[in-house]
Amino acid sequence: MRKKWFSQVQYAFAALASTTLLTLSVGFSPTLAQDPFRATNQRQIGDNTEAAFKAIFEQGNYQAAVNYLNQAATTEPNEPLAFAMKASLAYTLNNDINAFSNYGKRTLETGRQLIAQDPLRGNLYAAVGHFLQGAAALAREGTVRGTPQALSELRQVYAYLDKAEAIAPNDPELNLLRGYMDLMLAVNLPFSSPQQAIDRLVRFAGPRYLADRGLAIGYRDLDRYTEALTYVDRAIQATPNNPELYYLKAQILAEQGNKQNNPSALKAAVENFDRAIAKKDQLPSSLVQQIERERNRTVQRVSGAS
Repeated sequence: MRKKWFSQVQYAFAALASTTLLTLSVGFSPTLAQDPFRATNQRQIGDNTEAAFKAIFEQGNYQAAVNYLNQAATTEPNEPLAFAMKASLAYTLNNDINAFSNYGKRTLETGRQLIAQDPLRGNLYAAVGHFLQGAAALAREGTVRGTPQALSELRQVYAYLDKAEAIAPNDPELNLLRGYMDLMLAVNLPFSSPQQAIDRLVRFAGPRYLADRGLAIGYRDLDRYTEALTYVDRAIQATPNNPELYYLKAQILAEQGNKQNNPSALKAAVENFDRAIAKKDQLPSSLVQQIERERNRTVQRVSGAS
């Protein structure tokens, strides 16, 4: 449960990546940042903050994201999205729970400060800050001891999300973040229906390739592999240089092959694991190790099925 929580925290932040479908080169220079979601009523999030999100979610280049966020500390010191990304990277790259928690607090603080200027984004990032604090409690205290605080934080998450939704119920940024969170909870809690979260991601969330990525993750966890493959392929078509998408597709195919006794799906999974590993230099080392472990298990299953 805790591992899935952290995985979904990271992907929830995909809500703020750019809508552009162009992938980055390593030498991308951030200029003329635009609102990544809205054609009207646009917000300015800052050049380096936007570039960091593009580096992660379009290209899967974590080191580039770190470099942009270091610059954002000077150019965009009050942008809560930058602190949210720093929190996620602190855990993903270094397993640093203290830094994860501290950046989560900064996300909450700057989100609250933003409410007076931009109530939609301010309430949205106050919700993200509480979400991070709940995740930090689970990591620090364990599932049993950390759950009471996590549930308390979750109540705050939805209180702030409700305020944001009252302002702009069809806002694509809001619906992407809330869709990810709702779907994560629905697939992990008994007696919860994921359909409302799925509908939110399908109808209102944006940018499209990140909504499709969230749908692929949700359908994977629901063991609905045909739909999961449809949506991950859409995400890959839009952002073909991101190795994490090939890893996600490999996971879907491996689970499908295992549960449906489908050797061709297992072989296709190995191919996609290899495509992800081909760009291992830009991924966190812990993620590369996980991909390699899953690949090796899948190769063994292919051999056993032959």
